[in-house]
Amino acid sequence: MSDCLFCKIVAGEIPSSKVYEDEYCYAFRDIAPQAPTHILVVPKAHVSDIAHAGDLPAGTVEAILSAIGKIAAQEKLENGFRVVSNCGPDACQSVPHLHFHILGGRKMGDRMA
Repeated sequence: MSDCLFCKIVAGEIPSSKVYEDEYCYAFRDIAPQAPTHILVVPKAHVSDIAHAGDLPAGTVEAILSAIGKIAAQEKLENGFRVVSNCGPDACQSVPHLHFHILGGRKMGDRMA
C-alpha cells in the first residue's frame, strides 16, 4: 500500500532501527518507546489489523510468532515480555497495518489497560 507508513519502512523508504528481518516480517525499534525494550514486528504483506490476519500469505502468522521469540531472546528478555496488537480506533491502533508490540526490559503492570 503506497501511503502506509509501515509499508514504507519495510520498503526502506523511511529509515528505521531494524532489529530483525526475514522473508515474512520486519522488526524495528519504536520511536516512542513505552518500555526499555519496545519493538514493532510487522508483516511485509499489508493487512490493516489482526482481524484481517487470515488474508496474509500462508505461513506469515507462524513466522511472525517465531520471530517474536527470536527477537525476545536476542534482546535478552529472559524475565518475560508482553506482546500487544491493537485492532481499530477504539483500541488506539495508530497505524492501519497489522503490527505487534514487543514490550520488555522491566516488570509490567498487572493491568492490561
